Amino acid sequence: MSEKSLGKQLKETLIMENKNIGETIDEKELQKAFEFCDGYKTFLNAAKTEREAVDQIVKILEQHGFQPFDKNQTYQAGDKVYLNNRGKALIMATIGTQPIEQGVHLVASHIDAPRLDLKPRPLFEESQLAFFKTHYYGGIKKYQWTAIPLSLHGVIVKKDGTKIEVNIGESAEDPVFCVTDLLPHLAADQMKRSLPEAVKGEELTILIGSLPFKDDDISEKVKLNIMSLLNQKYGIVEGDFITAELEAVPAFPVQDIGFDRSLIGGYGQDDRVCAYTSLMGALTCDKPSKTLVTIFADKEETGSDGNTGLHASYLKYFIADLAKPYHVDGRTVLSHSQCLSADVNAAFDPKYPDVHEKNNAAYINYGVTLTKYTGSRGKGGTSDASAEFVAKVCNILDKHQVVWQIAELGKVDQGGGGTVAQYIANLDVDVIDIGVPVLSMHAPYEVTSKLDVYMTYKAFEAFAKDE
Repeated sequence: MSEKSLGKQLKETLIMENKNIGETIDEKELQKAFEFCDGYKTFLNAAKTEREAVDQIVKILEQHGFQPFDKNQTYQAGDKVYLNNRGKALIMATIGTQPIEQGVHLVASHIDAPRLDLKPRPLFEESQLAFFKTHYYGGIKKYQWTAIPLSLHGVIVKKDGTKIEVNIGESAEDPVFCVTDLLPHLAADQMKRSLPEAVKGEELTILIGSLPFKDDDISEKVKLNIMSLLNQKYGIVEGDFITAELEAVPAFPVQDIGFDRSLIGGYGQDDRVCAYTSLMGALTCDKPSKTLVTIFADKEETGSDGNTGLHASYLKYFIADLAKPYHVDGRTVLSHSQCLSADVNAAFDPKYPDVHEKNNAAYINYGVTLTKYTGSRGKGGTSDASAEFVAKVCNILDKHQVVWQIAELGKVDQGGGGTVAQYIANLDVDVIDIGVPVLSMHAPYEVTSKLDVYMTYKAFEAFAKDE
């Protein structure tokens, strides 16, 4: 066998080359990746809202011995606790063997996703059709939400305090709903609009019925008939919509994509893909060296504000309560802590190459993606991970043979976005974004690679077990 040329030797030593995992992964590991993603798909189908995600996570945690957190209790290494924040955000922790003043390992994802929220007074009738008015949540292309089946999820709290859970459109026997659109033959004026204005926010009204109530002496008979049906099923009146949290989401299930079944298509993968992988990674470590704290936050898609978003203080309070029995300040714990901000990045799409800088883009099947900073236009609105922390994370991934890549979110003057990283960094914590590359991000039907999902899980597992 001929020896490698000097150039080839130097290239292997000096030049960084990412490779498609599919070229190197063995069949046994490939099978593990596919089996892992079966569980992920089940979770994604059951967790289409932040409330449902919390419910699913709590079920999984309790199956693994986690108990509700008691701030008056002193916990020992190996103890497992969780804090449920209003049913819409959650923190889980496994107590480590090291003293808590040496810091904790944090992993923070979010479980909200773009959707259509019902307005406080949503029900109206127009031309003998009944509709719900909506206000879209998060960054969406509004035209993508027309002419697709929608399901309705959420809760209604009645005046007597009774809470009613709503989930309509997911089973084969359920009706579904939709936002109607114009046929091409009549859409000449509509198609002259700019793409962001092709469908306006106030046009995202959901069709919910057409049959009138049979009474000649009243107006708005279709609206009354719908309200009568809802009263019979749920015992509600129109005023109960004011206290409701009802979300319209795509009704189609998560499915494999491609002849090779290598991809996953479905709603809400940003960022429930990182929520599930970080959850599963944390569960592999029964007695970590550093206390492991995993966060599932709400409100990221609208700026992380509100009492269930990570701009709030519940993480800071949780750390303080965890440390208080040891007579340690929460600020001491946080200043010695490190965090993986578990969020997705945009995968390179060869149909739209001009929005990416190819040398710093994330690619499908190239592994979990590190994102050193997000923000936009001069790194505005971001945390920027330090060289020391980036080196540490890369070394952890390499040590555990996790395939990874590094990327920005689009070209400098074209891309940009935000994650929860900046809010955790503001607590004096070292943090970097890490997650799955996604095609069609923020669309009703997003696409991820099974191999990337699996490597993301392996990354969180490696971080959980690191000292």
